Amino acid sequence: MFCGSPPGWKALRAAMNGWFFSTWEASWQPFRYFNFYRLLLAALILLAVLLPETQTSPLHLNDSSAVRSVVLLYLGLTLGGLLLATFWRQHFNAQLSAQVVADVIFVNFLMYSLGGVNSGMGTLLLVSLAAASLVGRGRLVLFYAALATLATLFTQMYGVFKHNFDLASIVQAGFLSAGFFATAILARLLGHRLMLNEELARQRGESLENQSRISQRVIERMQDGVLVVDRSACVQRCNPVAEKMLGALPVGSRLLDHAPALADILFQRRGRADQFEFSGCDGQMLQARFEETSSSAGEMLIFLEDIGRIREQAQQLKLASLGRLTASIAHEIRNPLSAISHAGELLREERRGDVYERLLNILGDNVARLDRIVADVLELGKRGRVQFIEQLPLADVCSRFLETFRVSEGLTPGILEVDIAPELTICFDPAHLHQVLWNLLGNAMRHARGEAGSVHLYALPGATGERVELHLVDDGAGIPEAFHEQVFEPFFTTHHKGTGLGLFIARELCVANGASLDLLPDARGGHFVISGRTESCQ
Repeated sequence: MFCGSPPGWKALRAAMNGWFFSTWEASWQPFRYFNFYRLLLAALILLAVLLPETQTSPLHLNDSSAVRSVVLLYLGLTLGGLLLATFWRQHFNAQLSAQVVADVIFVNFLMYSLGGVNSGMGTLLLVSLAAASLVGRGRLVLFYAALATLATLFTQMYGVFKHNFDLASIVQAGFLSAGFFATAILARLLGHRLMLNEELARQRGESLENQSRISQRVIERMQDGVLVVDRSACVQRCNPVAEKMLGALPVGSRLLDHAPALADILFQRRGRADQFEFSGCDGQMLQARFEETSSSAGEMLIFLEDIGRIREQAQQLKLASLGRLTASIAHEIRNPLSAISHAGELLREERRGDVYERLLNILGDNVARLDRIVADVLELGKRGRVQFIEQLPLADVCSRFLETFRVSEGLTPGILEVDIAPELTICFDPAHLHQVLWNLLGNAMRHARGEAGSVHLYALPGATGERVELHLVDDGAGIPEAFHEQVFEPFFTTHHKGTGLGLFIARELCVANGASLDLLPDARGGHFVISGRTESCQ
């Protein structure tokens, strides 16, 4: 004896449970189509009843009051069912069951009126059962088939006993009833498969939409420009960075109309993965890289990078590594350097002659230079720390600074000229502005001729009124044009007493305060300009 069902039967039962009792949702749209079909069928039958008998003789429909009343009643039920399915989406199973019961009663009435199953009207139930099985639940599907079977067999047997229908027609009714169950089950299996495919398509559609949104957000957040173009170089998609680099790029527009330089590179270099440089809409140098895609439309990806930003990032990485290294070395150097300086001061107390004094002076000068280099290196780590940016009166700040600078450096009166209007202001950290001016003026004094008016410090309002420009000009030999890009690099200097860090630190402090420091070409000598904000300091 077996305890339980065979494995094959269990698998079949599990499959049947999945087919007949799976998760189900009301399908109102197909149900409306089903009601529309029933309404059209009722209208055609009513038309056949009303037409002359000579034109509808194959159907044997008599225009009796009973037949006409039943057809009109059925037409009203189908119309009501269509309206309910359209405007009152509730109780789906009840509406479907009521319509199927109406079909079973009406079709069996037609069969009885036309002589039983031999009339062929029973096939109308096959269509109704198939449609109901596609949109209905599994248990109700079997109920509909059983109801149609009982009604058909009862109608045929009643006709045999009361109206002498052919006795063999009962067998035909049995075959038709078997067809009811087969149609219901097969339609249910097909409906279940369709629902699974629909659910799978919905889930995949949601996943695809989510992935598309994530990809779009990633592309929009990228620091590089991204373009998607088709075979004819028409823009399919682009991110805001690409529009900033190339200007407005409407979807569907030709790349040749908005970025001809990039379009020329695309047509000439299609398929190669090399990187090419060209000029963007604002004149900045850009780098383009092309990559083919596997899409059927032959779309191509274009990646755009700002060469200036790449170089700046490389410079920042180099400076960060250099800063960590030099700061560590500076800390280690400062202690022995202090010991050497102290020993030199002790030796200076012993008077041993001019040669001895000259050697001590050389030792003292180089110790001071090394100490200044160490101080500048340690200052590199503090260049981005802004304590408090405030709106400073430029004339007062420069006046107080110059008093300290003159005393500290022992300047000859008249060498430095100052011309700053009292109403001009600048947004800056006071300590940072003091450091920037000290580095710039110290650099100017080293290169100036030392005559009256050799160094000129003046301020002008910016072109937009939201910025102010502080100019510092000296009458020295100036900086060769070949060195203009290098003067702000760390440890670059053209003076034997310079450390090469003053201008670099000055520019970094300006950037940290939302300002800029530039070297302008000037026939007189060196000409530096600080451009800072006058308002919105926070």
